[in-house]
Amino acid sequence: MAKFELKLPKMGESVAEATLTAWLKEVGDTIEADEPVLEIATDKVDSEVPSEVDGILIQKLFEIDAVIEVGQTIAIIETADNDSVSIEQPKELTKIPEPNEVEHLEANITKVQETVTSIRSNDARFYSPLVKNIAKKEGVSQAELDTIKGSGKEGRVTKNDILSYLSHKSRVTPPVVETPVTPRVSVAPSVATVNPVVSRGEDEIIEMSRMGKLVSKHMTDSIQTAAHVQSFIEVDVTKIWNWRLKIKEAFKAREGQNLTFTPIFLEAVAHALTLHPMLNISVQDGKVIKRKNINIGMAAALDDGNLIVPVIKNADQLNLIGMTKRVNDLALRARTNKLKPDDIQDGTYTVTNVGSFGSIMGTPIINQPQVGILALGAIRKVPAVIETNEGDFIGIRQKLFLSHSYDHRVVNGALGGQFIKTVKEYLEAWDENRTL
Repeated sequence: MAKFELKLPKMGESVAEATLTAWLKEVGDTIEADEPVLEIATDKVDSEVPSEVDGILIQKLFEIDAVIEVGQTIAIIETADNDSVSIEQPKELTKIPEPNEVEHLEANITKVQETVTSIRSNDARFYSPLVKNIAKKEGVSQAELDTIKGSGKEGRVTKNDILSYLSHKSRVTPPVVETPVTPRVSVAPSVATVNPVVSRGEDEIIEMSRMGKLVSKHMTDSIQTAAHVQSFIEVDVTKIWNWRLKIKEAFKAREGQNLTFTPIFLEAVAHALTLHPMLNISVQDGKVIKRKNINIGMAAALDDGNLIVPVIKNADQLNLIGMTKRVNDLALRARTNKLKPDDIQDGTYTVTNVGSFGSIMGTPIINQPQVGILALGAIRKVPAVIETNEGDFIGIRQKLFLSHSYDHRVVNGALGGQFIKTVKEYLEAWDENRTL
C-alpha cells in the first residue's frame, strides 16, 4: 500500500488560496482517478478538486469553511500501488494514521453522524455534519434550520450562516444595533468615527454572500489602486445590425450557434488591442508588464446578481465563428456554474455589456491588475444626421455608446480616446457583404 497526498492545485497567478465548501467523499470511501473529492471556492469561481489516483480516502486535513493555500495537502488517499510514494509532510500533518487509528476515526465519525439524526438533509436542503452539530448543540430544530437562508453553493447553509442566525436570534428585540464590521478602538474625541448602522424592527437583515463580499473587496481595492478616468464615444452600428439580421438564421442552421453582437464587438476590441498594445498591460512595483497574449474577459451576470468574468484566451487569433463558439460556451457554463478555474484566469483586458440591462452607458471599474475596461451600451434606434454627396439629411440609425474606463497612472487621455476611436472605426466600416 502507498499513500498519496491530494493537494490544492494552482488556479492561476492571482489566486493564492481557496475556501473548502463541501466534502464530496467521506473517510473510507473508494475514489477513482479524476473523481471529485471536494468542492472549493475562490473569489472568482467555485470548482471541484478531483483525485489524481485510484484509492481509498483515509484522512481529511481540513474542515468545511477552512481557508487552504495553493499547494497545501488537503487529504490523504491510500492506493494499491506497492511502490513507495514520497510524501512531504505539511505543517498540519504530523503523521500518517495507522490502520487502527483510521478505524478509530471512522468510528468517531459514525458516532457524530448518529448524534445529529434529528437534523436531516432533504432534496431541497443539504446540511453538512458541521452545521448539524452546531444546530444540535444550540438547540436549533429542523423546522427552524430550514428557514435559514443559505449563502453556500446551491443555497447551502454554511457555518457562517447558522452562526449569524444564532447571533441575531440572541439579540434583544428591536431596535437592534448591528455590530460594526471593524473592531471597536479607543479614539480621541476629535477624530471622526463611523456611526453603526441602526436597523428598525421592520427592516430585513440580509447576510452578504461569500462571493458578494469578495467582489466588494475586489472593487474597493481597484478604486484605491487605479486612477480611474473615462472616455465616451458614440458608434453607428446600422451596418452590423442589418448584416446580422440577414445571416443569423443561416448561421444558426449551419453552426448550431446563435450569432449575437458580443463576439462582433470582441473582435473589434481584439483588433484595437493589437494596434494599441499599451492597453494590454499590467502595473506592478513601478514597472509596466506588457502582455504577450490578448486575453479578453467578458463580464457575465449570474442569477444571484453577482458578476463573473470568463476569459477568451488569444482572442486576436480567433475568426468570428471561433469567437462566437467561445463566447457562447463560456456564457452557458457561467450561467450553469460549470466554469473551471482556468476559465477565469489570465485576462488582460475586460469588456462588459451594460446595455443588456437597458443602460445606454456606464463607468465600469477596472478589473485589476488590468488597466482598461470597455462598457457596451444598449443599441438604440435614434434620429441622426447622415452625410452624403448630395447633402445632409435625417435618418433612423442603430447606435450605441462605448464607455472606456482606464488607469490614468499609465494610460493618458490620448491613448484612452484613440483606443475606442479605433473600435468605432472598425465597427462602422463593417462589410455588409461579409461571409462566414
